[in-house]
Amino acid sequence: MIGIKMRAALAGCMVLVPLGAWAQTATDSFDVRITITEECQVISTETLDFGNAGVLTGNVDATASLQVACTSSTPYDIGLGAGEGAGATTTTRQMSSASLDTISYQLFRDSGRTANWGDTVGTDTQAGTGTGAAQSFTIYGRVIPQTTPAPGSYSDNVTVTVTY
Repeated sequence: MIGIKMRAALAGCMVLVPLGAWAQTATDSFDVRITITEECQVISTETLDFGNAGVLTGNVDATASLQVACTSSTPYDIGLGAGEGAGATTTTRQMSSASLDTISYQLFRDSGRTANWGDTVGTDTQAGTGTGAAQSFTIYGRVIPQTTPAPGSYSDNVTVTVTY
């Protein structure tokens, strides 16, 4: 005969076996997608600050940086507008003061300050190809010698346009 302890152990096993046989699973799967489209963004711009100057008898140079991010392998061109100064062009921009006096300045794509930075794609813009990460560019500015206007603060606002 089977002892009481043995019967209890066997009864416990019999109870567990049917429960294990009834456990079932079902599986399925799902797709995950994203479509990346060509895009560029101006990530950051920096103030081009010529500092303090007196009589404008020589060049006053300064630099600023801007960052652009474009999707990988996307070709693009960065253009800089003429600014808001009265009579400004992309070759000679104008900072103005509260009294409407102006100071002429120029923006360039190169450190030698020979390649004008304008907004005509294929002519005077900065071309690049996206990497998917931020790319930095230096803006080289120059206040040219000119008749010095009245003392005061002079400023302008230039629009950055990325064409892709």
